[in-house]
Amino acid sequence: MLLFATSDKGGTGRSVTSSNLAYRRAIQGGNVCYVDFDFGSPTAGAIFSIDELKHGTVGDGIHDYLHGLASEPERHSVWAETDREELRVRPDGAGELVLYPGDSDGGEFPGDSDTIDRCVDLFLQLASEFDLVIVDLSAGRSHATEIVMAATSKPELATIPWRWLVFHRWTKQHVLAAHSLVHGERGLLDTGKSWRHNHARLMSAIRFVRTAVVNPDGAELSGLKPTQVRWLRRIDADLHQMAAALRVGRMNLLGSVPLDPVLQWREQIITDADSATLDIANQRTVDAFNELAKRSSEETFIPGFDGTA
Repeated sequence: MLLFATSDKGGTGRSVTSSNLAYRRAIQGGNVCYVDFDFGSPTAGAIFSIDELKHGTVGDGIHDYLHGLASEPERHSVWAETDREELRVRPDGAGELVLYPGDSDGGEFPGDSDTIDRCVDLFLQLASEFDLVIVDLSAGRSHATEIVMAATSKPELATIPWRWLVFHRWTKQHVLAAHSLVHGERGLLDTGKSWRHNHARLMSAIRFVRTAVVNPDGAELSGLKPTQVRWLRRIDADLHQMAAALRVGRMNLLGSVPLDPVLQWREQIITDADSATLDIANQRTVDAFNELAKRSSEETFIPGFDGTA
């Protein structure tokens, strides 16, 4: 399974959410790899707490591989190489968790036919080894997205299942941006059409993930004034109505991640110790990541799940 993580705006929590999704799927027993296609800002190493990779690699990263400067990209076991003690404890029954980092000196670049062929080869290799391959793309209408869309249009990948996750925060601007990235000019559907993707298949492969969602009735907002709570409820209802009208609503929603202090102040993997032992993260956040990991790997997407409900 190839899972492409994208967003129209930066700051959506795309990378930290998809990294936590990868971690949770590995704990559930899947062999997972995380491929950092965010050419301009490869930060996955920092999220997985591998200090030497916090800005990407200076070796043979994904960027150099696609440029033909490396015969194969370097890989790192998160369980073995993380500098964070909690992540070095691999739970019983957990699958592999492998990071393919980007290059620290990389940047956006248009792909040619050789680049696309190398991308196809990479996806074929990873899909044969891992149960779930998460490809974290650059934000917006990027060259990375174009390369991936071109690669998945090739007949060599016809039998490999792939999906797209579009991440956005629960605000008016982010809902509009998520809609535009999928349905707007040069969005995912337009780009897919230019590479002769089947429209129905591509549409069915796209789901949305909301991040940093505030529950107006949540206990964490108990200190707000009644007028503020009523205002938040009205804004939340307006957002639900707008999202449904723009096809970013519940029926196209894979899941939601609630606002969490750990994710706000330090983008990192949330372990069970963070919620149960240290008590710094909310259990609802862990539950949301677990549910996302399950649903993203199912044979067919199950729409309509809302982790804030």
